[in-house]
Amino acid sequence: MNSTTFNNSAMLAGRAMLAAMFIIAGFNKVGAYAGTQAYMESVGLPGMLLPAVIVLEVLGGLAILIGFQTRIAAALLAGFTVLAAIIFHSDFSQPMQSILFTKNIAIAGAFLLLVAQGPGQWAIKPRMEVQS
Repeated sequence: MNSTTFNNSAMLAGRAMLAAMFIIAGFNKVGAYAGTQAYMESVGLPGMLLPAVIVLEVLGGLAILIGFQTRIAAALLAGFTVLAAIIFHSDFSQPMQSILFTKNIAIAGAFLLLVAQGPGQWAIKPRMEVQS
């Protein structure tokens, strides 16, 4: 396998791994809507934000997966993930919350790499761009 094929494979696999987490989470929120809404409200967030969260997770995840508008989707998901870390996982007196906070920050870092590098060649976006 040459380095270009390896890099493209790694970019696609990385995008798929990141995307899966958010696509699955979004659909899980639909299935547990009332419970998720109540949990959001328990930390002081308005439950009416839940539809926006679901749309961001599912559509943002799909955009990352297929490589469409990757930089925009990755920037939005990075910000969302940092906010989620701060809002839901900042009780550092609980070891599990510290782990979840750090995980979210690492995921946001991966999204920032996509913002910087783009989706790679195995994506819809590069094929749609005008080549100069």
